[in-house]
Amino acid sequence: MKNYILTLSLATLAFMSCQSNSSSGKAQSDNVVENKNTFDTVINDKKVDIYHLKNKNGIKAFFTNFGARITSLIVPDKDGKMTDVVVGFNSIRDYVKSSEPYFGAVVGRYGNRIAKGTFVIDGVTYKAPTNNGVNMLHGGTKGYQYVIWDANKIDDSTLEFSYLSKDGEMGFPGNLNVKVTYQLNNDNALVMTYEATTDKKTVVNLTNHAFFNLNGEGSGTILGHQLQVFAKLYTPVDATLIPTGKLEKVTGTPFDFNQPTTIGERIAAKNLQLANGLGYDHNFVLSDKAEKKHAAKVVGDKSGIVMDIYTDQPGLQFYSGNFMKGKNTFKNGTKDDFRTAFCLETQHFPDSPNQKNFPSTELNPGETFKSTSSYQFALVK
Repeated sequence: MKNYILTLSLATLAFMSCQSNSSSGKAQSDNVVENKNTFDTVINDKKVDIYHLKNKNGIKAFFTNFGARITSLIVPDKDGKMTDVVVGFNSIRDYVKSSEPYFGAVVGRYGNRIAKGTFVIDGVTYKAPTNNGVNMLHGGTKGYQYVIWDANKIDDSTLEFSYLSKDGEMGFPGNLNVKVTYQLNNDNALVMTYEATTDKKTVVNLTNHAFFNLNGEGSGTILGHQLQVFAKLYTPVDATLIPTGKLEKVTGTPFDFNQPTTIGERIAAKNLQLANGLGYDHNFVLSDKAEKKHAAKVVGDKSGIVMDIYTDQPGLQFYSGNFMKGKNTFKNGTKDDFRTAFCLETQHFPDSPNQKNFPSTELNPGETFKSTSSYQFALVK
């Protein structure tokens, strides 16, 4: 994966380095460092900051407008301990230099992969930069994870990020006005709503790339987590993780999570090793035809924390942390070691612009793309 380097002044970097070093490993009682100084800076002439939401039950969520990303999500475990279930960093400096640029970020204009970065709209071929082998991943070399979004905190529970993605940015046609709204409600759900309009026909696939560990950041691997994905079909992939175009049944395969199954139970299966993924990095076709689908349920085996995911999107990408290599240091001082977090991204299917039998991701002028996904938290009963 190619690294994209953002420019910060030397003075800013020095200041942030001092702040980062002074706070490293010193987590507060809610297991997150809330030092605004490590996020209060300027990148590419735009102000960067950190924001937090809370609900009446004491749950807190922290965000930065660098990538419109979630940096922490603090929920109680079975013993009442406030636990950070989203892995991330203590400072903007750490997000900028991270070898994994997607932690907690909104990804786009097209989340997931497009084969060879190439697609056709109305007979015109468009080319996005390839940044994942021969393919484009999450919008190209400078996707939305690197954008400094405009922020508007509506109230204690609602935060909006907006961005104008200009015509031709990363090869995509049309000026795309994007808005992402996070709401932390009193039902203990973090609701993510995406909206977009364009002045030229384009393709859109927006999602959040939060990395979760329901036992808490730094608690070890996620292999003992119990997972349910409510899908009868999945999209098999080739050696470069591009869908073959087929929809195959999960029955009798390592992809069948219709019954609660630990993530690690079948992760060593041979047909999970063929796609260079060393585990799960696959799109599931959500079974429910309702507008709001119950996509997945995950239970932290140590914490008793339950996360239910609901969405109006047709697919769910399950990623089991296969490419985590221990190169980055999290908020509590632990490393991002192999399979110490997982992602469940609500979205359209990978490579949909090149797959005519997949649900369309095209957006026309005069239309509004709108999508809502909810991540709701509870405890094992």
